[in-house]
Amino acid sequence: MSETRFYQTSGKHKVFGRKQGRPLTVKRQALMDELLPRIKPEIDLNNTQQIEQIDPKSLFSKPVSSVTVEIGFGDGERLAHIHAQDVQANTGFIGCEPFVTGVSTLLDRIKDRNLDNLRVWDDDAIPFLDCLTTASIDLIYVLNPDPWPKKRHHKRRIIRKDTLDLFARLLKPSGTLFMSTDVDNLAEWMVTEASNHSEFKWSAKSKDDWQIPPEDWLTTKYERKGAEAGRKQSYLIFTRK
Repeated sequence: MSETRFYQTSGKHKVFGRKQGRPLTVKRQALMDELLPRIKPEIDLNNTQQIEQIDPKSLFSKPVSSVTVEIGFGDGERLAHIHAQDVQANTGFIGCEPFVTGVSTLLDRIKDRNLDNLRVWDDDAIPFLDCLTTASIDLIYVLNPDPWPKKRHHKRRIIRKDTLDLFARLLKPSGTLFMSTDVDNLAEWMVTEASNHSEFKWSAKSKDDWQIPPEDWLTTKYERKGAEAGRKQSYLIFTRK
């Protein structure tokens, strides 16, 4: 495996990892060139006047009653699934993923759909989310993020004080932060960081609440591989106070 590198996003924010692996096929590259521009939010991250000023509902080409954000959607399997389930298109979905292969896979999954209520941000989520208005998001998913297992790399984990501050600002009162991982150490880290944050409350009342997925949960290919390897998924649901 090649060494991990970071790439620079707007400002001084860094995302660690590789932005692209193998070259895309002609079909996938065409989706990136033709479909992505149609569903990517038109936000200029260099325009400081946009910080905390953009209502996420305004990003969609039809009215939506709520907004769900998935940060780091991987290959888009779950995002494509929940988008397909919203048959009335009452929810606006925003997926954020900086890695090209994952974005192109999602585009391939959703290319034949009505995409009026789906937007894709193909870069680091944090500078993008900084532009959105306060108390404007109903649900945030952070599913199976990079665990950064080495202690010296823990500061790279997405669930930490500064990002939780951002999520607390964005979520409506009683909004939901849904996190998952199959890494025990990271699950403990997530619970500790979110529980210590003054704006979040863990909804779990028993082990079943975080060991058993919700009834409508889609078990992804990634989760199945983890289960086959003996890893157990944790489902951590926190509520914005």
